[in-house]
Amino acid sequence: MKSYQKLTTTQPAACRVEEEGAAPLPTGRGKLAPWWVGSGLLVVAVLLSTITVWVLRQVSGGWLGATPPPKCLLVPESHRFDCYPERRVVVTQELCESRGCCFIQTPPPAEGKRGVPWCFYPPDFPSYALESLNQTALGMVGLLVRREKAYYPRDIEKLRLDVEFETDTRLHIKITDAANPRYEVPLDVPRVMKRAENPIYSLNFSWDPFGVLLQRKATGTVLLNTTVAPLIFADQFLQISTSLPSKFLYGLGEHRGSFLHSLDWNTLTLWARDVSPTESFNLYGAHPFYLLMEEGGDAHGVFLLNSNAMEVALQPAPGLTWRTIGGVLDFYIFLGPDPNMVIQQYQQVIGFPAMPPLWALGFHLCRWGYGSSNETWQTVRAMRNYQIPQDAQWNDIDYMDGYRDFTLDSQKFASLPSLVQDLHKHGQHYVMILDPGISSTSPHGSYWPFDEGLRRGLFLNTTQGQPLIGQVWPGFTAFADFSNPDTHQWWLENLQHFYAHVPFDGLWIDMNEPSNFMDGSEDGCPPGDFDSPPYTPAVLGDSLSAKTVCASAKQKASVHYNLHNLYGLMEAKATASALIQIRGKRPFVISRSTFPSQGRYSGHWLGDNRSQWKDMYYSIPGLLSFSLFGIPLVGADICGFSGSTSEELCTRWMQLGAFYPFARNHNTQNEKAQDPTAFSPAARTAMKDVLLTRYSLLPFLYTLFHRAHLQGDTVARPLFFEFPWDVATWELDRQFLWGRSLLVTPVLEPGVDSVTGYVPQGTWYDFYTGSSVNSSGEMLKMSAPLEHLNLHVREGSVLPTQKPGTTTEVTRGNPLRLIVALSSHATAWGDLFWDDGESLDTFERGNYSYVVFNVTQNIFTSTVLHASTEATKVTIGTLSIFGVQNPPSKVLLNGQEKPFSYLDNQVLTVSDLGISLSQGFSLQWL
Repeated sequence: MKSYQKLTTTQPAACRVEEEGAAPLPTGRGKLAPWWVGSGLLVVAVLLSTITVWVLRQVSGGWLGATPPPKCLLVPESHRFDCYPERRVVVTQELCESRGCCFIQTPPPAEGKRGVPWCFYPPDFPSYALESLNQTALGMVGLLVRREKAYYPRDIEKLRLDVEFETDTRLHIKITDAANPRYEVPLDVPRVMKRAENPIYSLNFSWDPFGVLLQRKATGTVLLNTTVAPLIFADQFLQISTSLPSKFLYGLGEHRGSFLHSLDWNTLTLWARDVSPTESFNLYGAHPFYLLMEEGGDAHGVFLLNSNAMEVALQPAPGLTWRTIGGVLDFYIFLGPDPNMVIQQYQQVIGFPAMPPLWALGFHLCRWGYGSSNETWQTVRAMRNYQIPQDAQWNDIDYMDGYRDFTLDSQKFASLPSLVQDLHKHGQHYVMILDPGISSTSPHGSYWPFDEGLRRGLFLNTTQGQPLIGQVWPGFTAFADFSNPDTHQWWLENLQHFYAHVPFDGLWIDMNEPSNFMDGSEDGCPPGDFDSPPYTPAVLGDSLSAKTVCASAKQKASVHYNLHNLYGLMEAKATASALIQIRGKRPFVISRSTFPSQGRYSGHWLGDNRSQWKDMYYSIPGLLSFSLFGIPLVGADICGFSGSTSEELCTRWMQLGAFYPFARNHNTQNEKAQDPTAFSPAARTAMKDVLLTRYSLLPFLYTLFHRAHLQGDTVARPLFFEFPWDVATWELDRQFLWGRSLLVTPVLEPGVDSVTGYVPQGTWYDFYTGSSVNSSGEMLKMSAPLEHLNLHVREGSVLPTQKPGTTTEVTRGNPLRLIVALSSHATAWGDLFWDDGESLDTFERGNYSYVVFNVTQNIFTSTVLHASTEATKVTIGTLSIFGVQNPPSKVLLNGQEKPFSYLDNQVLTVSDLGISLSQGFSLQWL
């Protein structure tokens, strides 16, 4: 058997595939060197000395037993790919060698860590061979053959390889059973009609063993090299490994941790699970996508389109292993080369996010445990009394009768319809929670949702064909099958019935992993390979059915084993569709469980966090990760959901939360209130002020969401997206940007009145005063008293802002203030998207205005590129220009002299402009 190797394009055993087409298949198949060995005696000498030291260490007491074969000793620890990843098994030499693998014990790792695998693949472990490779119109098709069985049951002997050069920056590689159809994710992906003409990548194949080598042409950087470990493709165990070009890897959600993943033997499991966010656990959503920064500032991304239970093992080589227990290996690789472009290219495949209604970007307030609609109403009135901005009031499950969907507690929430009417009268909105578990215990004929769902056959079924019964808040429940189109109609009809009584504006879909308070069902789960597969990834609870339904449950589209990670996505799709049909406006949906493409239908909140300082910090990596995943409408429960907050924590969290794209303060039952009105006058004022700051920035934020919807730009953005050449930004996750130009530096620890943050190279301006900060790219200490959040505007940008009101409806009628932050060359650019804030498809139908702002040579220009009647209803009132080096002698508006003010900190302000947004203008200072 041939060794795993480091490929070069001249080796006879590799097939070079360029954009011009595949080279002829080589006939010679030479002996390949071990994959990590480069050319040159120096590398060999280093390896030999390393091995000598290692062997001496083992002799002195590190390894027990007979000396391992030389081929095993040759593999450096960091490059050992796990041959026995099963958890809860003490891997012995006998178990390991029964798989044909190397066994070398190493010191045990720290508590909770995996450490170097004791059982790993030797260089000559059997894999697939590439038997044939033929050209197609879009790329090529190949046949892979395995001549020796692997160690998981129902090994698939022959695989089909499909390669499509889809665009110059996107490559599609798919590996599946050559003889039999397999489950594939029912996701609409783009179909290309012609092969890319000038790809920025080159592709090579190793023949025997089969492997893929993908390089970036411009730099030669190897992005993928799958020859580092064998490909395994059994019916319920699919595994492929690759080397990585750097250790700077992000994505692979949903998990709690730093934004930058550790590659220190770190395994990330993807299996939707109801659990309070905790480090190392698989959480609510599954996103098999990573972004990787390469040396020099280039970036690429990899998406595995697979919805089965999965784990991704990271190791310090650096290397990565994908393990999934169903479906196919369907990879998309995005070449960027800029990180922003990678995320745009990813969303070209999964779909761009929906444009939210403007009110969705206002402040939302919720808690579990208001107790009644009157108490809810009191909170709304208190917010109005203190003139604190609020756009939406929410209710948790306590509004329901016995926690049953589509019901109302007629005692405690009798006044809810009146509350909703009052909200609407004040330009505010109402959002309520829904769970997918439908109560199954009401007397027949008394609860239409269950009776009708049962009659139409719309619930998940057991293997025996009966509704699977679990337990959630109302007690015993059945679970809606959203993979069935008929369920979408039933869901709509239920919502229509409830809307007739309570005209809600948005929906919050929770518990949709789906969550189940018993493992599997009331009867457990049947024996078999779905509920007890040959391999179970490292899921919390060690079982696929832990706190969810049986994997063997039957759904319309497939078995739950395949569809589990799609449950939240399918419910979000049904919910958004129902809202459109009921209200005829843009839907607002917030979902707990998510999967790629969900940004098209919903936003996401980061789940049941705690009122702790570390939870506030972890919300930023969560925010940034979902920006990568194409779900820009994201935020955490401000001030924390469970536990009791403090005034200081809640004040700091309200400051950070005011800059979540989705800003909601939410609290659990039996804890003291944590809405802004519950605190001291000083804290309440600080919270009010930062919300007013958010509302003043709504035109800027709304425009960012338009760019996300149009082309996949991120809203909350990591600093390295704008400064990819600055390696110091690659690990930052305690700050973030809005778009390219607003830097947010929150306080994340108690008892301080300053904060240290990184300020990238260039000139930055204090958002509030316009005073400049010149940075060489350094950590700077900033004053941060309790009432202050540090915001800085990047040079060269124009921020459209507005005089804030207490709702988005009031705010959007107020005059605009344009903030200009001049670059060192005295230039600036910005834009504004404006529409009615709620109608469907305004951009697609042309019912919008788009204005571009430009500054050059002391002339500010506003150019209307597209106009609608909405723009005639708002005026530009003020222009503030930061960084005007010399005091002007005069200011001309469209050639007419205009009064102005100029401050010592080089801020020029021109007020009372009174110009309609629909009219272009120029302003010059001399």
